[in-house]
Parts: sequence; structure tokens; C-alpha cells
Amino acid sequence: MAVGTSQTSPPVSDPVVPAPVLEPYRLSVDQYHQMIAQGILPENEPIELLEGCLVKQMTKKPPHVVSTGLVQDALTPLLPAGWHLSVQDPVTTEESEPEPDIKIVRGHRRDYAAHHPRPEDVALVVEVADTSLAADQGIKKRIYARAGMPYYWILNLLARRLEVYSDPTGPNPAPDYRQRRDFEADDMVAVIVSGHELGRVRVGDLLP
Repeated sequence: MAVGTSQTSPPVSDPVVPAPVLEPYRLSVDQYHQMIAQGILPENEPIELLEGCLVKQMTKKPPHVVSTGLVQDALTPLLPAGWHLSVQDPVTTEESEPEPDIKIVRGHRRDYAAHHPRPEDVALVVEVADTSLAADQGIKKRIYARAGMPYYWILNLLARRLEVYSDPTGPNPAPDYRQRRDFEADDMVAVIVSGHELGRVRVGDLLP
């Protein structure tokens, strides 16, 4: 008796379906403000609006807190009349509302009772960077450059240096700063407000 030979059919491959591109829903600054006003987002929640997306702020470690205070101590005596220092408060741009660690702001605090400072009100913005370094060198730098903030400092605690960015491109497909200078701990860096040098600070005095 003949024995039949069984044949196994080749496996049928599923059609290749490209993965969908998931686009986040981006909030406008006005929508963000409405969510805060309506209590959907608590006002003191550690959240920033970055390029239309809600981003949770990173926990601040002791070295970060210390350096923020040291920057404040170093800059405050240099401020001329008509300018003040703002610490970890918002600045409103076209599509974002970041909360930089330090910024030098035009005018008096009461000038901003009804709205946050805008880019044209800011002479210098400073971020203290440890775990936040990638964001500070990436999305934050892009936001500040797009908004045309003239000087951006990153106090890089990991490398123990100060990165000074200037000459922003403004609105641009890839906004950035055209100039970058790095200052080591023993270097002196100029503090410039509205085109005038107010004085110099030693980078090591800003580090924990």
C-alpha cells in the first residue's frame, strides 16, 4: 500500500502595515492658561508648557538648589535700576511657557501682576543643569533662541563649566544660537544687559 507524502503549506506572512505616526495634541499658551484658571492644572504643579506639550519638571537635587542660589547672589548686586531678578518663574513665548531657574527681567515686579514676562522683557536666562542637561541643551535652547532671548547661560554642573549662548536666530526652522563660549571654573564671564556690561562674575563662584 502506498503511503502518501504530507506536504506543509508555507506560512502566510501578514501584510506589512506601517506603524501609525502618533502626533501629540499640542496646547496653545491660552489653552494652558485656561486649564490653570479652571483648576484642571493646579497653579503650583511642577509642569512647564514646552513647544505645546506639558512636561513635568525634574526633581531638583541639592547641588542644583545651591547653584541657583549662588547665581542669584552673584547677579543681584550687578543689576541696574529698572531691572530685577526672577527665580524659577514663567516667561511666556509664542508656544511655550518655560520656567527658567534665573532670568534678568526689565522693570519692576509689579509690572507683571497681570501677565508673565515676555521674551522682549528678558535680558538673560539661566538654567542650572545636571539631570536636565539634555533638555537644557536641546528643547530649552531651541525655545529661547526662537523667542530671541539675547543671552542664555547653562551652568553645567556635570562638566563644571558655564556655557554662554548668544546671537539667537529667532523664528527659524531650526532655531539656535549662533555663538557659544564655554567658561571654566577660574574664568570670569561678563554679565550683559541691553548691550551694556554690568560686571563680571567668576564661574567657580556659581558652582556648588
